[in-house]
Amino acid sequence: MTAATITTPLGQILRSWRRSAPGPLWLVVPLVLIVAIPVADHFLPPDIHLAHLLIVAPAVTSVVAGPRLTALIGGLAVSSLIIAGAERGVLTTENVLVEFGSLAALSALLVIFSLLRDRLWLELLRARSVSDATQRVVLRPLPDRAGPVSIASEYRSAEADTRIGGDLYAVARASDSTRLVIGDVRGKGLASISDTAIMLGAFRAAAHRQSPLPELVAYLEGAVRWGLAEFSESSGSEADVGERFVTAVVVDIPDNEPVVHVISCGHPPPLLLRNATATALNVPTPALPLGLGGLADESYVQATFPFAYGDRLLLYTDGVSETRDGQGTFYPLAERAAAWTDQAPGPLVQKITADLQAYAAGPLNDDMAMIVVQRDETPGSPSTPPSQQVPHHDRHHPDAAADDVVHSVGDRGPTHGPGRPHPHPSHPAGAGNNWRLAPKTAE
Repeated sequence: MTAATITTPLGQILRSWRRSAPGPLWLVVPLVLIVAIPVADHFLPPDIHLAHLLIVAPAVTSVVAGPRLTALIGGLAVSSLIIAGAERGVLTTENVLVEFGSLAALSALLVIFSLLRDRLWLELLRARSVSDATQRVVLRPLPDRAGPVSIASEYRSAEADTRIGGDLYAVARASDSTRLVIGDVRGKGLASISDTAIMLGAFRAAAHRQSPLPELVAYLEGAVRWGLAEFSESSGSEADVGERFVTAVVVDIPDNEPVVHVISCGHPPPLLLRNATATALNVPTPALPLGLGGLADESYVQATFPFAYGDRLLLYTDGVSETRDGQGTFYPLAERAAAWTDQAPGPLVQKITADLQAYAAGPLNDDMAMIVVQRDETPGSPSTPPSQQVPHHDRHHPDAAADDVVHSVGDRGPTHGPGRPHPHPSHPAGAGNNWRLAPKTAE
């Protein structure tokens, strides 16, 4: 990666500035002054002297050009002053000598300023290039396709000139399924990158294995808890470890079954998009956020939902669902997404992102991440007739029963059957399932 690949707002400003710097239009003003002032002095009365305006020439040049061109224009300005003084026969007067010394000294200072600025600019570009490459390693771009599903994603950090923050996503292929994770680290911006890296590293290390989804999430819980504790100990902030966690949704999409397996750890539910409807896939037994599993005898239970060919799954963070307009109203994600269920993943992500920015009417104040996954036909397989597809039930409908979801569990604990209360707090309506623990109070 080179400095030319920087796409942040700061990089764009620096590139545009450098492109405009050597342009001939920028040299018109200093060159006109250098030529016009001696000519004007020849015709003006003796008590009117314009030579002091020559300092404008190297000053303008130093703003838009490098040290060499600044030195050249400064030298021409000094020569112009000498010519103007010689024309009037006042070259050796005290006034002209002071102007000559001032112009030469200021031109030299402007050359030094231009040289230092260019060095700092190059150092900044190198630092931005390293930062850009590092962030791409931590949060790798998602592929356009993984197995029988096509994927599109969008990520925006709350902090300017950064690519990643407290939100995360990743995809991995197992032998017969595609696994995705989307999550939200407590906090936002650069301060949460270490926790983001811990979570993504654990997922990439284990997601490709053939272990069941509950075992994968159990591994993530242990890895995240250990990683957060180790980082807190090394940074000397052990008191903060109990307040750091990651909300996440982990999904597994089998290649040969029209279903999706979901485990939610305190994260907003995915949306199933089909036939102009957006249905929230609320799991019956949500788990604690990752990193907090030690607070309870946690059991990870996966819920299975229909996910037929042509269906789209929208995964997102609370930076999307909890964006507010000028009146403080949350962004109606399900309502807006339902209007675009006929869009392919790429255009759908672009429409939601543009609509979200217009709704916020300003810069987003939180990190946001979004993934759209569409199940496509497997190569060579016939279309599945609607009568043979797994039926879909609207879980928001009052007549929908909990038995519409198939439950399975790994080896971490017993299965929580339909209707059995879960020992952990569920996500309150409208809060985005990204709940936070209240800080401990001193006794």
